[in-house]
Amino acid sequence: MSDDPDLIRVEGTDRVFRRSRVLVVLLIPIAMALVAVSSINVALPTISQTLDATDSDLQWVLSGYALTFGISLVPSGRAGDVLGRGRFFVLGLLVFSLASLACGLAPNAEFLNVSRFVQGVGAGMYNPQTMGMIQQYWHGLERAKAFALFGLVVAFSVAVGPVLAGSIIQTFGPEIGWRATFVINFPFGLLGCFLALRWFPFGKERARRAAKRAAKRAARTARADAAAGGAVVPALPRERVDLDPVGTVLLVLAVLCVMLPFMSGRGGAAWLLLAAGAVLVAAWVLWERRYKARGRAPMVDLALFSFASFSNGTAVAGTFFLGSTSIFVVVALYMQNGLGASALETGLIGLPNAIVSAFASMWAGRRTMTSGRTIIIGALALVIAGVGLSVGVAVLIEQYGISFWWLALTLMLCGLGQGGLGAANQTLSLEDVPTTYGGTAGGVKSTAERIGTAVGNAMITGVFFGFVGGGAWTTGFAAAYGAIALCLLVALLAAVHDRKVCGDGPPAPPRRAVP
Repeated sequence: MSDDPDLIRVEGTDRVFRRSRVLVVLLIPIAMALVAVSSINVALPTISQTLDATDSDLQWVLSGYALTFGISLVPSGRAGDVLGRGRFFVLGLLVFSLASLACGLAPNAEFLNVSRFVQGVGAGMYNPQTMGMIQQYWHGLERAKAFALFGLVVAFSVAVGPVLAGSIIQTFGPEIGWRATFVINFPFGLLGCFLALRWFPFGKERARRAAKRAAKRAARTARADAAAGGAVVPALPRERVDLDPVGTVLLVLAVLCVMLPFMSGRGGAAWLLLAAGAVLVAAWVLWERRYKARGRAPMVDLALFSFASFSNGTAVAGTFFLGSTSIFVVVALYMQNGLGASALETGLIGLPNAIVSAFASMWAGRRTMTSGRTIIIGALALVIAGVGLSVGVAVLIEQYGISFWWLALTLMLCGLGQGGLGAANQTLSLEDVPTTYGGTAGGVKSTAERIGTAVGNAMITGVFFGFVGGGAWTTGFAAAYGAIALCLLVALLAAVHDRKVCGDGPPAPPRRAVP
């Protein structure tokens, strides 16, 4: 029994915990968070009708969640690393679940947007704990398999979200339907909190409680000895928790300044925030270096970027998300506005993509430790091919009137690449990062992905509408997919560089060690 690889043992308790149960609890909320991102596009028309929401209101329904999600990731990852990942996972999931209920009960657009902000904070709190705990409790090939399941859930959730939302709205009608797409998260979230409290090891939390009890016992003994000798009674020692609040505020403001101009849909002065963001990033880097030099624990130890596998993998992920997350945004605009397809048809067009992505993720997970970076390069080539062939289908739709369902086949190629890349890159980019930094590193990588998503969506939809002009939907589709292909080409070059530097499979050692 003690040799069972599924078992986890932690100090402070005789209980044993099962990794398989931990993984189930970790992955279900990740699916909930990503469905909340991808399904909202389908629900927007009914939200507009039932709440009398303006275009600005709807923009913030989309952007508010992604914005607070993005700025919460790194601080939450750091807090989880220091204070306990299980605690922040449960707290974040509870916040997300309550905010989802509030979204479903929203009486007006303003209340809905505030609830979406809070929902994003909750998702940002528990997301990095997932990667941190996988990093902590799984190793080698088993970790690659766990991240393959993570990639499967990510790909499937993003693709199935619009189908789920469209089905719910069609079943329950516009007024109740969009509300149900939010409320459904509430019972599943509470179930996740309950199972987490029962199945998580809470190793860091147990160790912190044990240290506090030991400190109190030592203080009581010291006070008793001091009182017996007539000396001054010593004060109870206080635990010092260093969360680097200045570094946290600087990074949050920097991410906010970078993301907001692309998400607000406003030009002019909003773009000046990019310059402010660059200054804040420089100030944050300087602060983190000096903070560490003073013997303190920075929020993000910049030595993490000395791991070529981590810095290269984050670059691949950020540039990949810059293009890939707009694939289905452009498809939805093209199909619904240009071809007159329904919301449900638009959602269903991506279902084959989700299915093959799931299989590709599991296939790649079993081979990541031997040929992971070759898989990443091949995966990116598949996505680029799928994007190019989709343009060909759009031309055939315009010229010969073929069915738009042919897009499902070309998008399947994208799914094969998305699933394979997600599983392999997630594992290799974090493989050499010390487990004590797992949540922070995961938060940094996820933040790069969220920034890539925000910038890419704004840039590529701008290209799309810039070329559509007078109903030239095929031209707009081709131009937008051309921009996506260029972003993916940059990711491909970054992946080739990564393989050249780190080799295939497990990453190379860092240039200098993280203490």
